[in-house]
Amino acid sequence: MTNMTALTPASAAARAQTEAEKQLAALIVATLRLEMNPDEIAPDEPLFGSGLGLDSIDALELALAVSRAHGIELRSDDEQNFQIFASLASLSRHIASHGTPHGASPGAAHGTNPPQSPPPASA
Repeated sequence: MTNMTALTPASAAARAQTEAEKQLAALIVATLRLEMNPDEIAPDEPLFGSGLGLDSIDALELALAVSRAHGIELRSDDEQNFQIFASLASLSRHIASHGTPHGASPGAAHGTNPPQSPPPASA
């Protein structure tokens, strides 16, 4: 079960979210139906355990939402998952380096889109 308690005053003094972190925080709140505002998620606080209090079910839902929104594959057996999902900031950095902008074709970021036909030759 997700911890719905407010973050401590110490975390409120944390740095402000970047634009990408704001968008990701909104995705987290909406996906997990958290009873908080996205701007209450401190970028460097843990997402799991003592921080936001997410659990393994939340992780699965979040990974699916991030995969759909950003066109990246997040595998449950990835040894980097603890670092990727450590905080809002770390997840945002991972998406920035491996994902596509929201709404873009997933293959575009990796150069895997099929080649386009050349324009017709003029006579």
